Amino acid sequence: MNSVLQFLSETVQTIFVFFCTIILVKFAAKVIQFYLKSDNRNNLAAEFCLYLRLERSLSSNTISAYRSDLEKFVIYCSENISEGFSPEYADSGQISAFLSEQISKGLSKRSQARLISSLRAFFKYLEMEGKIQKDPTEQIDPPKIQQYLPSVLSVKEIEDIINSADLSADEGHRNKAIAEVLYSCGLRVSELTGLRISDLFFNESFVRITGKGSKQRLVPIGAPAIEAVNLYMGKRRTQNIKKGCEDILFLNRRGGKLSREMIFILVRKMALNAGVTKEISPHTFRHSFATHLVENGADLRVVQEMLGHESILTTEIYTHVNSERWREGILRAHPRG
Repeated sequence: MNSVLQFLSETVQTIFVFFCTIILVKFAAKVIQFYLKSDNRNNLAAEFCLYLRLERSLSSNTISAYRSDLEKFVIYCSENISEGFSPEYADSGQISAFLSEQISKGLSKRSQARLISSLRAFFKYLEMEGKIQKDPTEQIDPPKIQQYLPSVLSVKEIEDIINSADLSADEGHRNKAIAEVLYSCGLRVSELTGLRISDLFFNESFVRITGKGSKQRLVPIGAPAIEAVNLYMGKRRTQNIKKGCEDILFLNRRGGKLSREMIFILVRKMALNAGVTKEISPHTFRHSFATHLVENGADLRVVQEMLGHESILTTEIYTHVNSERWREGILRAHPRG
């Protein structure tokens, strides 16, 4: 009898330990899954903020506001969809529900517009990076707000920045070529860092650009930019190039692909060396490129194709820049302006 009781006791203990182990394993799996999702969300947010600074040239305050808006959306998703829900999986209905909840709290039109702008920028970034197939905010219209015109450099300021490159330094020819290509072709910084030697068709004065959504376009390149790139290529051949970067045009000193952040830093440094005090970024060259084309009579549709804009409405901002500069010039020249 005692042996039977002992057997039953040991069996119960074994079963108890077995079920406890299963519960602990499931709990651990949930914890790991939660932290993996949390890490993924944090990485997405960090990468998005870097994109806002380097590609969009937004101020630190604006980036902080965008991140705050994104965090609100993450909290909403966790509370109303599922715990640990990652925002890149949200659909348009869930986004609209979040916006409705926020608007019901009495947000001003400007705050509503910024909230929508934050989410739209985030999902467009995810689409551009290939993390989602379609932007779920496409059909969401923000309220009308005042449009701010982009900062633009004069032709002289562009020339001063290009000529500020120290050609005696190891990276001098590279930096000059980068500035020349940014202005000559009006590239996004991500397009510049992704530019390959096999994309250069200098005999035809064209470069092949891979833009948002991996869409390709041909953009003319001017003689000064071609000359600067050819001079840089002579220096580039002496570098030890990392495996996989043999076709990448612009390299860092270690022979690897230049980061977007490094382009931002070197452009700012060149501007300071040139005595240009405006707050600029690589994207300022793109704005200047488009504005100068419009000022000199280029067709808006051509500028749209050069910039890789899907909609002509995006390109039309440069007609406003041109009109504003024209108005300011008239007022300066007029005796009672």
